[in-house]
Amino acid sequence: MRGRRGRGASSGDVVVSSSLSSVPRLVIAAPSSGSGKTTVATGLMAAFAARGLAVSPHKVGPDYIDPGYHALATGRVGRNLDAYLCGPELVGPLFLHGARGCDIAVVEGVMGMFDGAAGEGELASTAHVAKLLGAPVVLVVDASSQSRSVAALVHGFASWDPEVRVGGVVLNKVASDRHEELLREALDSAGVPVLGVLRRVAQVDTPSRHLGLVPVAERRAAAVEAVAAMAAQVSAGCDLEALAGLARSAGALSCAAWDAAEALASSPPPPLPVPTLGAAAPRPPLRPERPRPQTPDGLDCATRPRTPEGLVVAIAGGAAFTFSYAEHSELLAAAGAEVVPFDPLRDEQLPDGTRGLVIGGGFPEVYASELSANEPLRKAVAALAEGGAPVAAECAGLLYLCRELDGQPMCGVLDARARMSGRLTLGYRDAVAVGDSVLAPAGTRMRGHEFHRTVVEPGAGAAPAWGVRAPAPRVEGFVQQGVHASYLHTHWASEPGVARRFVERCRTS
Repeated sequence: MRGRRGRGASSGDVVVSSSLSSVPRLVIAAPSSGSGKTTVATGLMAAFAARGLAVSPHKVGPDYIDPGYHALATGRVGRNLDAYLCGPELVGPLFLHGARGCDIAVVEGVMGMFDGAAGEGELASTAHVAKLLGAPVVLVVDASSQSRSVAALVHGFASWDPEVRVGGVVLNKVASDRHEELLREALDSAGVPVLGVLRRVAQVDTPSRHLGLVPVAERRAAAVEAVAAMAAQVSAGCDLEALAGLARSAGALSCAAWDAAEALASSPPPPLPVPTLGAAAPRPPLRPERPRPQTPDGLDCATRPRTPEGLVVAIAGGAAFTFSYAEHSELLAAAGAEVVPFDPLRDEQLPDGTRGLVIGGGFPEVYASELSANEPLRKAVAALAEGGAPVAAECAGLLYLCRELDGQPMCGVLDARARMSGRLTLGYRDAVAVGDSVLAPAGTRMRGHEFHRTVVEPGAGAAPAWGVRAPAPRVEGFVQQGVHASYLHTHWASEPGVARRFVERCRTS
C-alpha cells in the first residue's frame, strides 16, 4: 500500500509506506509507571493522524482505559496486546488485525519496560511484546529530578536485553533550556538519540481515581481537549520524521493477521450445555459472517445487516460500562450474532429481540445511584436471566447483577451483595472452569485478569464460575441457569469457542 502524505503536504510532512506484514511500528516504553508513556503515545498517535496518516493504536497488557484515549486520538478502535491473556503466539496476528489498512502503528507499553506477569519472567512485559513484534522501542524518561544520571539509566535499559532495540529516547518533564542542554550532553555518550524533549504542561494532565485514568466516555469534551494538548506538545517537542523513520526500520512479521471467522472455524466446537426444559429445538447454524469494518468506539454495530434470525446479543456500554475488548464483538458477529450496544444509564429496555447479554467491565460503583434509578432496565435484565437466556458478566457486570451495590438496589439476578473496599485486587489469574456454563465446558482453562476495589459477598455461588490457582487457591463467581458472572476479565481471542458456545446457547434458549 502506498504511504499517505499529510494534508497540505510539504517537505516537512511525515511520509510512511507499508504493507500489512511490514507495517511501520513503534513501541513506547518507560523505566517505570508515571514516566509519561500515555502522554507520548497518545500525543504521537494524534500527531501522526493530524498529518493524514492512518494510525493503528495498541496497548500492551489488559488495561481498558488507555485504549479509549488512543481511539480518540486516531479514530480507530484501541486494541490490547496481552501475551499472558492470549499467549505470545497471538500477539503478532492480533497486531496485524488491528493494523489492517494503516500506515503506521504506535504501541503503548505497560509499567516499566521489563515488568510483566509476576513470577513469569519477561512474559507480557513491554519488552516481550516489542520482541514479538520486532519493533523498535522509544524510551520515555522522566527527567525532572536528574541530569547526567540520565545517561546511566538509558544505557542500562538499552543494554539489559540485546534482543530489545531501544532506538531513541523522549525526555519528559524537562525544566528549562539549561536542563535540556545538560541532559543532551550526558546522552551523547549513551549512543541513544534524543527524539523528543517535552516540558511540563499542566493541561496535558488527565484526572485519575481509584483504578487509574478517568475513561474517555465519562469526560468526552475534556478528553478531546487533553488529547489535543498531548498532540500539540508532542508535535512541538518531538522529531516526527525521525520517529516515523525509526518505525519504518521494523521488519516484516512472518505471521498472518488474526481473523474472527477463521479463528472460529479453526477452533474445535465445544460441547453445548443441555438446553432448558421447553426450549425450542436448535436452529441450523449460520455460515459465519466476516466482521464489518471497525468503528472508533468498538461497539457501534448499527450498520451491520441483521442476521437472518435476528439473533441479537446486547452489549452494555456507556459511561458505566466502558471495558470491552473489540475482538469479543467481532467473534460474536462471526458466530452469527447481531451485536447491539445499549447504555444502562439511559436505556430503559434491552434492545429489541435480545437473546443474549454481555456486560463487561467499568465503573458501576461511580454510577450506582443512576443505575439503581433505572428500574425498568434492571427488571428487564432480571427477566431475561430468569428466562434462561445466556448472560456473560465480568467484574462491573458481576456487580450489576447483584442484589445491591453499596446499598443501592441492582438487578437481583445473583443472591449476593457488592460494596466498595479500600483494598486493590490486581493481577493475572490462571483459572479453570469448575462446571459447564454458557461460556465453557467444565475443565476449560483460561487466563484472566482482576482489577477492582470492590467486594462481592459471597464471593462464589453454589456453582462457581472459576477455580483460581494463584495467588491462593479459591473458587469465585457464579453460574446459574444461563448466567456466567465473575470478577475475571478474559480475552476470547485466546478461546474463540467461547463466543460460538454463547451464540449457540442464544439459539437454543
